[in-house]
Amino acid sequence: MADSTKESMENSEEVSTDFRIKNKFRRREHFKKLKREKTKMKLKERQKKKREAKKSGKEVEKQIPKTIENMRVPDETMVNLEDEEVIADETTDELASYFNRESAPKVLITTSDRPRMRSYLFCQRLKDIIPNSFYYYRRGLDLKKVIKQMKAKDFTDLIVVNDDRKIPNGLVLSHLPDGPTAHFRLSNVILPKEIKRVGKTTYHQPEVILNNFNTRLGHTIGRMLAAIFPHDPQFHGRRVATFHNQRDYIFFRHHRYQFRNQKKVGLHELGPRFTLKLRSLQKGTFDSKYGEYEWVHKRHEMDTSRRKFHL
Repeated sequence: MADSTKESMENSEEVSTDFRIKNKFRRREHFKKLKREKTKMKLKERQKKKREAKKSGKEVEKQIPKTIENMRVPDETMVNLEDEEVIADETTDELASYFNRESAPKVLITTSDRPRMRSYLFCQRLKDIIPNSFYYYRRGLDLKKVIKQMKAKDFTDLIVVNDDRKIPNGLVLSHLPDGPTAHFRLSNVILPKEIKRVGKTTYHQPEVILNNFNTRLGHTIGRMLAAIFPHDPQFHGRRVATFHNQRDYIFFRHHRYQFRNQKKVGLHELGPRFTLKLRSLQKGTFDSKYGEYEWVHKRHEMDTSRRKFHL
């Protein structure tokens, strides 16, 4: 306590001294000088601790920085993949036919009525990423009628891209024939032509990487995203699609591995980039009026702590 009080007093004295200097440029240079001195002092202290630890034969403990992720509030719905209950649920849920290899994915991609050009281009890029996917122009057709036709033609998934003010701002992912349906907010869409030194996408089946889907809800969303890609990736194509969940934002990246030598591996981005934020998860296929919702994001009730996440 005494050391911390002394340090705070020294800091306050330095700040007060700093503000006595009326010239803005001299004050800035003085502040930079103080900062450099503090950095040097911290470095000397670290080196001193290392020398003392070396003499005593002890290892210096590495300090782990505190982040929002490692200070996450424990969630009772966290999933252990080896849990018997979780395994039993996976064998009987709506996505079981895909993971049991009873069906291969066949995906339909469409937009809202009268899509803007950016939404159309984004759908075309999704079509390039997802094998065995087809783009369909809505022509004002109701989604329930679209789903009925899809079931007759053995489609397994529906992706709907919505837009507003010329920018794609929403995405609906519905698994057929029995759901579930996820509604996402779509943001930060960057098309391949807007990425520097972008690579050209090939038509190999990509490897899919899912990161940090840790809760029961996150596990369901991860399984839904995995179910739109084929079972067996063609590794010789070196193409990888990544869905990375961080603080309930799902970041998508699309790369190709580049093997520079026997030890070093690089990544060549193929695009597009986009971010998803889950709004709701609905049982069954898309039904805006009478759908039964498993989970709905209520911002004022759920976002009470920065360290609490749902996926």
